[in-house]
Amino acid sequence: MLVAPLVTVLTRKFGMHIVMLTGALFQCGGFIAASFATKVWHLHISQGILVGCGIGFLYVPSVAILSQWFSTKRSLANGISAAGSGIGGAAFAWGSEAVILHLGINWSLRITGIATLVANLIAILVIRDRNHTIQPPQLGFDTRLLRRYDVILLLSWVFTSMLGYIVLLFSLSDFALSIGLSHNQATDMIGFLNIGTAVGRPIIGILSDRWSRIDTAGILTLLCGLSCLAFWVPAMTYGLTVFFALLCGAIVGVFWMVSCSSNGIHS
Repeated sequence: MLVAPLVTVLTRKFGMHIVMLTGALFQCGGFIAASFATKVWHLHISQGILVGCGIGFLYVPSVAILSQWFSTKRSLANGISAAGSGIGGAAFAWGSEAVILHLGINWSLRITGIATLVANLIAILVIRDRNHTIQPPQLGFDTRLLRRYDVILLLSWVFTSMLGYIVLLFSLSDFALSIGLSHNQATDMIGFLNIGTAVGRPIIGILSDRWSRIDTAGILTLLCGLSCLAFWVPAMTYGLTVFFALLCGAIVGVFWMVSCSSNGIHS
């Protein structure tokens, strides 16, 4: 996400489609290059920098587009969109495991790269923005916003919320291994977390549209933190860990529905 200011400027200059196409090629190339890695630093460059930059080039130009097309039900629309990451996450979690068992890790990375390229190309072909009507400034970094108290509060919440989200997303499978579960069961945790995401995010969108987005975000952020203390900390069995993965998956990442839908028309 450190490429966000650069991507924003490039989008303003060259248009969304060219920038997103570049991102799709970066992402695909990173996965395929990772399949030939023989040292850890090869993975840092390929699956780390290339795939990471690719995601940034894809995500940043597109994040506010869906909200541009909705004046009502905006949070629901973003919730349905964000649920796609849950469906895709579950598919890749269990699908990659099956491919690794049958074809090996190298071909799993190559197939992942090709699959993401095809999916992204389809999305890039059909995606349309309303920038010509809305005319957003698309500044790389707008320092004027930092003088607004409400923006600073929003950024503080997003930073804290996403810090916890990333920790959960990338450590839950390792946690499962640490309490004695098998590798297959550890993979299940990521799959169930994403299933919870796919089910929960549209529901959060409905709640956010019906009630206050700020209240919804605050309550769900609190519940997410409490669920970590109540279920994750004492979890020592497969069943309780699955329950926590489903529950937390449903409410974690509330940022995607609330903050993105709050500023879409004006971004």
